[in-house]
Amino acid sequence: MTETPLRLRILHVLGQRPDATGSGIYLQAIMREAAARGHANIMIAGIQDDTGAELQGVAPDQCRFVRFNGADLPFAIPGMTDIMPYPSTRFKDLSDDERAMYEKVFTRVLAQTVADFRPDIIHSHHLWLISSLVRRLFPGIPVVTSCHGTDLRQFQNCPHLRSRVLSGCRDLDAALALSGPQAEDIAQFYELPSERVIVTGAGYSDTLFKPAEKPVAPPVQVVYAGKLWNAKGLPWLLKALQTIARPEWQLHLVGGGSGPEKEACLRLAETMGERVIIHGQIPQMRLAALFQQAHIFVLPSLFEGLPLVVLETLASGCRVVATDLPGVMEVLGDVRSEDITLVPTPRLRNMDQPYPEDLPAFERNLARALEVQMAGALQRTRIDFAAVQDTLAAFTWRGIFAKVETVYGDVLRRYAAR
Repeated sequence: MTETPLRLRILHVLGQRPDATGSGIYLQAIMREAAARGHANIMIAGIQDDTGAELQGVAPDQCRFVRFNGADLPFAIPGMTDIMPYPSTRFKDLSDDERAMYEKVFTRVLAQTVADFRPDIIHSHHLWLISSLVRRLFPGIPVVTSCHGTDLRQFQNCPHLRSRVLSGCRDLDAALALSGPQAEDIAQFYELPSERVIVTGAGYSDTLFKPAEKPVAPPVQVVYAGKLWNAKGLPWLLKALQTIARPEWQLHLVGGGSGPEKEACLRLAETMGERVIIHGQIPQMRLAALFQQAHIFVLPSLFEGLPLVVLETLASGCRVVATDLPGVMEVLGDVRSEDITLVPTPRLRNMDQPYPEDLPAFERNLARALEVQMAGALQRTRIDFAAVQDTLAAFTWRGIFAKVETVYGDVLRRYAAR
């Protein structure tokens, strides 16, 4: 492993909330692991002006916030997906003046923080506008950027912003990919040499997500955790569950969203009465406790980067029903277990829009997979941990940060050799 200096000063940058999506969970985990290794950390992130951030292991004095809908910018946070679990703006709807204002405010906060903190390296998140801005602003500081998958989707959906994104992202010192297939996309889209795109993956907290005694089934406790929108496959999951009369089941619906797709999902869930419990957006501690009491986790998503929630639920002792997306396959690797059922993903248009004629089969396949795992939960509530132990061990945040730290060291060494 490449040696890094004993103590680095690392500036972490995220353009949206650091506590409500996977990229924020990733950022917090990297900061905690970096601190445990003796590095100093500061975070710049976006936040709603009237809303605090629920952070774990990140102190308030480590945070510099750009405030949206108020003090700094008059519009809601532009989200890396078009539907976020909190009020948001879509990048494709930003006017040229709003985008310029967005970059101007982040420039001010970035310049002031860099002057005060004097980072050795900057670790930004998403191969998008803010990472491009960081690279252009600080040519003398190494910049490493983590891809989270949603940036690739925005790159395709917002062609009018591509040149602005490429103006900085093509010169990044390193891009961190979640998977091998994603690394190939990054090199192609962002015109980066393949040697500067490194697969480091992402992890889960093995101190937070761990097994506990499961309740007796029936009812079989099923949990869905994710955004309440069509791209996550939620409407078809709900319709599939409606066809299952026995055994008794109860669905826990966790997550937020906005707009008509969220409302349609909630209306459908409400027609199912007490069989569906709607939790909304909940903190990680409560989510971990919910996973510990669930028998089955279901991820019917049509688009994912690297779904860490699959690892979190396996570590919590849940059976898994998921679509056979590349990210899911990357997480599971060579795992073969009767406690995991993968469902064929329907054919897609524009990355996450299924062909309507494929949806009846998709619903039937989801229902069959759920019935298989429900039958298994009736026979035994504990999953076979031996089948997944090696996979779980490979994805702890300690292991992931060791890879990230190696990238830091390699980049810094290249700078020192200039």
